[in-house]
Amino acid sequence: MTKLVTLTVEMFLEELASSSPAPGGGSAAALSGAVGTALSSMVCNLTTGKPGYETVQQDIKEILEKSESLRKDLTGLIDKDTEAFNQVMKTIKMPKETNEQKEQRRNALQIAFKHAAEVPFETAQKCVQVIDIAHILAQKGNKNSISDAAVSTVMAHAGVQAAVLNVRINLSSIKDSAYIQQLSRKLDELMHYTNEKSAEVLRIVEKNL
Repeated sequence: MTKLVTLTVEMFLEELASSSPAPGGGSAAALSGAVGTALSSMVCNLTTGKPGYETVQQDIKEILEKSESLRKDLTGLIDKDTEAFNQVMKTIKMPKETNEQKEQRRNALQIAFKHAAEVPFETAQKCVQVIDIAHILAQKGNKNSISDAAVSTVMAHAGVQAAVLNVRINLSSIKDSAYIQQLSRKLDELMHYTNEKSAEVLRIVEKNL
């Protein structure tokens, strides 16, 4: 199977727009986060070696390393999310003629749905880290690229929101109430932090435009 990340932008969008349910929102969330972190990396590269930013060079170098690591992770999650969905669909097709088969299918489905929830949760967590990076860059990065730090935040924020929605739709198929409660609490905390941090970055950027 061709990996989504190897497609051209046009081909990926055509695949996304097709009648196939995957790739879907989860892969789009990871892509949004990857675009956000790519913009943060760009701000880092536009700050490196520039006059007036001598005192932050080491900080920027470390931020760039972290940003590029996140970009790699989020890029991988584009395909990982679709693979998790495909596993759910494959599990749904398991035989269910005997009671034993039905039980095996039920158990396998619960495992598949949990995995399908945990992949976008990972995406959301990675996107939050992108926002944290953009927050630093809005203060220390090249001022001529401060709007890019803001766009990085906006893209990552969208990635968090989209990923959280994909977690929640999978939670609706999970029977483990303790698992649902625990992950739901983490999602609420993640969204609260995301909203607060994103607003803070945008305030900094607006003030300096």
